Amino acid sequence: MVALKLTQIGNSVGIVLPKEVQSRLNVGKGDVLYLTEGPDGFRLTPYAPDFEAQMSVAREIMKRRRNALRELAK
Repeated sequence: MVALKLTQIGNSVGIVLPKEVQSRLNVGKGDVLYLTEGPDGFRLTPYAPDFEAQMSVAREIMKRRRNALRELAK
């Protein structure tokens, strides 16, 4: 567990991520993080929550239409 301190940033409040947290999340200055709420609390992630659902649908379509995609790639 890592404790994060809230700090004043202009008229807003923000958090500062220690370098080891940034490294583990593979993020840096200017990157976007997503805070999602679940039944067991909050989750901070660099991945868009809807992206995995979209990729799952895309994988299924690619699997069903493999031959057509192979022909289009030629």
